Amino acid sequence: MKGIQAQEIGGPEVLKLRELPDPQPGEGEALLKLHATGVNFIDIYQRTGLYKLEFPYVPGSEAAGEVLAIGPGVSEVAVGDRVAYSNVLGAYAEQAVVASWRLVKIPDALDFKQAAALMLQGMTAHYLAMSVYPLKPGVTCLVHAAAGGVGLLLIQMAKRQGARVIGTVSTKEKASLAKSVGADEVILYTEDDFQAEVMRLTDRKGVEVAYDSVGATTYEKSLGSLAVRGMLALYGAASGPVPPINPTTLAAKSLFMTRPTLVHYTITREELLLRAGEVLGWAASGELKLHIGGEFPLSDAAEAHTKLAGRQTTGKLLLIP
Repeated sequence: MKGIQAQEIGGPEVLKLRELPDPQPGEGEALLKLHATGVNFIDIYQRTGLYKLEFPYVPGSEAAGEVLAIGPGVSEVAVGDRVAYSNVLGAYAEQAVVASWRLVKIPDALDFKQAAALMLQGMTAHYLAMSVYPLKPGVTCLVHAAAGGVGLLLIQMAKRQGARVIGTVSTKEKASLAKSVGADEVILYTEDDFQAEVMRLTDRKGVEVAYDSVGATTYEKSLGSLAVRGMLALYGAASGPVPPINPTTLAAKSLFMTRPTLVHYTITREELLLRAGEVLGWAASGELKLHIGGEFPLSDAAEAHTKLAGRQTTGKLLLIP
């Protein structure tokens, strides 16, 4: 099979299309023919060494496809099932072997591209809005990268929960996109100081929670945008990792800070099916709008990484094996 392999830490140029051995399912595993693969910031973190992996490896943690074969002891899926998954390396390829308990069946109303686009970013938005800081009416949240893949879905889930949403984006076009899915206010951080604007928009109170996937360039002002006993949910590092923080920094407003990851919010199959079921179900019914911002052939994985890292995209990027 063909797949992308990263031989060493480096820029997008280390992503090379290779002929790789065909994988075989073992006990508790299923072999998939992949039809669409999601491109995510975690793929960049791993390629650049921010998240440690052994090289060489096949990138990609999210995809959708068809079950070609199953190993012994598999009960969750059958040959021919249309399935999607996240949090399993090896998705930048034509085929992948995945632990069967990680696989979720795709609703009939969704195609492979839609399913692949929803798993990692959709469930991330879900755990942020429903579990890390459960949103409800009367709560105001700050969503950075509001026109990105997670941002657009998180806005919709926040509105579903009755919260007020303030988003940040870099361009007027991205602001229009964020507003189109329900953002109440959108700040152009390239023109205005987002902390000052947040405080103005909240009558100096601040927001109850800031969802920050940007990291190094935003975290200090995200903390400064919080209300008393507010929470910073730092779930990404698109601009670089956040340096160590003195806990006494939080004492000024009795603040909370957390660094969650999706794998710990889908730690059992029961929780995985709950989150994926709601996300895919909302999309299938039309309640959740999905924006796919770009599709690339597998051989152009490096270009997809370049565009994502350069913040030249909106919504979800996909590779098509």
